[in-house]
Amino acid sequence: MNRTINGANLPVLRSHNASLVLDLLRTAGELGISRMELADRTGLTPQAVSKITARLREAGLAAEAGRRASTGGRPGTALRLVPSAGHAVGLHLDRDEMTAILLDLSGTPVAVRTAPLDLGAGSEAVVERVAGEVEALDPAGRRVLGVGVAMPGPLDHATGVTHRVTGFPEWDGFPLRDALAARLGLAVVLDKDTNAAALALALRGAGESFAYLHLGTGLGAGLVLGGALYRGARTGAGEFGHQVIELDGPQCVCGKRGCIEALCLQAVGRGELDRAAGVLGIGAANLVELLDIDRVLLGGRVVVDDAGSFVPGVGQRVGIPVALAEGGAHVVAEGAAQLVLAPLFGRAEVELTAPKIG
Repeated sequence: MNRTINGANLPVLRSHNASLVLDLLRTAGELGISRMELADRTGLTPQAVSKITARLREAGLAAEAGRRASTGGRPGTALRLVPSAGHAVGLHLDRDEMTAILLDLSGTPVAVRTAPLDLGAGSEAVVERVAGEVEALDPAGRRVLGVGVAMPGPLDHATGVTHRVTGFPEWDGFPLRDALAARLGLAVVLDKDTNAAALALALRGAGESFAYLHLGTGLGAGLVLGGALYRGARTGAGEFGHQVIELDGPQCVCGKRGCIEALCLQAVGRGELDRAAGVLGIGAANLVELLDIDRVLLGGRVVVDDAGSFVPGVGQRVGIPVALAEGGAHVVAEGAAQLVLAPLFGRAEVELTAPKIG
């Protein structure tokens, strides 16, 4: 028997101005921010701010945080975000493992689960397996605003349909977003694993122009260019691992020979981590020259397990800073949850730069 999840449909969150106010409450932290400061920062009238904050308080999203010192008039009341008022689930579906994370409104992890997953078991079996993990993630029945799903591509972010997932062509054309939404009774967003990680890193302040390279069971890239997450017209950008750099190289699961992914994974399988880092560095250098980005961030289980080889190995071949991505093994799942949370704060998942006011 399926357990009912406590989903939430809060109309106040669909207002652009409310999102601006909510974001300022979030960034103010426990000390909070006064209504006058909110009006100054947003360009809204004090009356508009009062109406918005009243609705946010009624919805349980905002609460008093104490009094501010008087500047000549009546002391103002500071308001703060209530992080526990809403949550988002983030799912990282890898080829052999699944990570599920529950974030509160502040982006703080509340619960994390990791479990084996066979992506080749069939779409229906995977949907049921994933749904079971989501239900087990939140036994307390918290208010869940939605579920973000991140997995290997290619896929169509706009329609929520998977394509020929590299190594698993049977996924081609499966409406994963809608199938999982129907099973869970929650709003669902689908994106590539590398895009989700890049979103999480951008929200952490990684910069306005960087590439996130993810080496795990496969190899891909998430791109943030000019402060925006770049997917391409069909979510096809970032298929970094399938550049051919050795014409007669090893067979890749994509069907070609000599792809960076095949060469990297072959070297990792042989324990030749320096060679794997060198191959990854060649690809990274090509990417830097093509896109003129500012930083390269590395992640994925292979890199996390041996950052001492990969960070300097890649760094030797590119002329810009290279670092291990923050977030460790959970950065993709965290980014998947942020696909749900970021738009609530006026930080839509496509535009990561702060909205311009006035």
